[in-house]
Amino acid sequence: MEYGSLISFVFICAAAFIGAFVDAIAGGGGLITVPAYVLGGFPPHFALGTNKLSATFGSFSSTIEFFRQGKIHFPLVKYIIPCTLLGAILGVNSVLLINQDFLYPLISVMILVVGIYTYFKKDLGLINTFQLKSKTQIAMGMFFGFVIGFYDGFFGPGTGSFLLFIFIKFFGMDFVLAGGNTKILNFISNITSLIVFALAGKINYSFGLMAGIFSLMGSVIGTKVAIRKGASFVKPIFLIMSFAVFVKMIYEMMT
Repeated sequence: MEYGSLISFVFICAAAFIGAFVDAIAGGGGLITVPAYVLGGFPPHFALGTNKLSATFGSFSSTIEFFRQGKIHFPLVKYIIPCTLLGAILGVNSVLLINQDFLYPLISVMILVVGIYTYFKKDLGLINTFQLKSKTQIAMGMFFGFVIGFYDGFFGPGTGSFLLFIFIKFFGMDFVLAGGNTKILNFISNITSLIVFALAGKINYSFGLMAGIFSLMGSVIGTKVAIRKGASFVKPIFLIMSFAVFVKMIYEMMT
């Protein structure tokens, strides 16, 4: 597909809509959008940077909707946000210097383990038992926030899935509450990474802004579906996206 062509433009906008819809429900939207930019002829760093621009539209709209529905726990995430921001800055600066290929085997295994564990733990994420009781929880959240922020800035695939799993497994949230807290951290890492990519001159603004509009539309619809349908609907989508990320990574390692 030729870089900058009309076909490339339409293909990327469609992928941005679908990716944002899926990402708003269960994470993993980058599985759809980043390959779409690459197939559209974008060089790797421009694919990552331009994707951050369009994805920021979607993560922002999801954050607003989850906030309106009371699905973000600010007493916890207010401590995690600065750590996610710092991690994302370091992650993007690292990816501009380092080859990402060595991460594929490690992340593939991690994604598979998360998916298998969630599948066999039948009640995981279906009931909300979260209570913020100790400083240890806050410290754990800050640590995970930094690590995932760095990962999102450096690499990306599966970020939403990892965050969802962390909030569910380690904090006792259901899929919907975990989704709200995931989205605000996703937005922070996206906007931070976007600024760093912009300073490095790695963004195609004409494509990114138009794809961002489609991303926003997909995100609005996906968020409403997630909130209305609840945790029992989100969990199967989460499992599908987790295994899809794993299969994609294995395929790319073998080709």
